[in-house]
Amino acid sequence: MTYVTVGSDSDLILDFLGEWGLETLEEVTADIIPTATKIFVNGKWVGLHRNPEDLVSTIRNLRRNVQIPVEVGVVWDQRDRELRLYSDAGRCCRPLFIVEDQKLKVKKSHVRALQNKDEGSGWTALMEKGLVEFIDTNEEEVSQ
Repeated sequence: MTYVTVGSDSDLILDFLGEWGLETLEEVTADIIPTATKIFVNGKWVGLHRNPEDLVSTIRNLRRNVQIPVEVGVVWDQRDRELRLYSDAGRCCRPLFIVEDQKLKVKKSHVRALQNKDEGSGWTALMEKGLVEFIDTNEEEVSQ
């Protein structure tokens, strides 16, 4: 059940970050760096963000609703104050069933539809409904 990413354009992520409060390295002063979260896209340090919790939540929600590519990896290292986003090719991802309010969002009816191969019931449909997402090995290490 592993999916290997094919890669997506990092410019989409950079545009999104610009709209959601990313401060580029040219905009910040050295005194801000110790208190803000460093943002990396595919290993490149692109800026800082002062409210990473909201940013991470927003990115994950957008990914779950397929408004940004589903293969974007979101690794929030709170201890080191780093948010690493990946959109490159070649990362192994596995499905993760979404749980909200301690309840699994996938229901028996969804599983039956998959088993019966009903029209519109594949993994893509489950992702579009926000029931399943794919996470890579880096994100798996920091997921809660």
